[in-house]
Amino acid sequence: MSTKRKDDLFWIKEALQEALKSGNDVPIGAVIVCDGKIIGRGYNKREQECDISAHAEIIAIKQAEKTINNWRLTDAIIYTTLEPCPMCAEAIIQSRLAKVIFGAYDPINGAAGSSINLFDKNRKCYIPEIIGGINEIDCKKILVEFFSKRR
Repeated sequence: MSTKRKDDLFWIKEALQEALKSGNDVPIGAVIVCDGKIIGRGYNKREQECDISAHAEIIAIKQAEKTINNWRLTDAIIYTTLEPCPMCAEAIIQSRLAKVIFGAYDPINGAAGSSINLFDKNRKCYIPEIIGGINEIDCKKILVEFFSKRR
């Protein structure tokens, strides 16, 4: 395994730790990394905050922007446990994140190609590099367990 993939696995595991904080919400976590340091963290808080936009990725992006005092996150990578939805995908694009690395694919709402692809290189805007399926088994497992308990 290359050093880069080891790093990706390490940071996805950090995102998984965030997901475990979601409580009554769908367990999705995200971290934003720049120069080997986490500058933003987030986990789903839609139920807790009664806010449809309180997705892990959005929360992590807002925290990262405050950390570096800039909305442009051009040197940063977001690691998220689930393929971003359309809202989060567009926020990622608009914040100019350099790369998106995610764990589980989302065939229902995934906006990195599973359902739709907002990261299409033919768009006339900045598009980050996308890598999916990092530690997919563990990322999918916490979702399956969550939903099996709710049914």
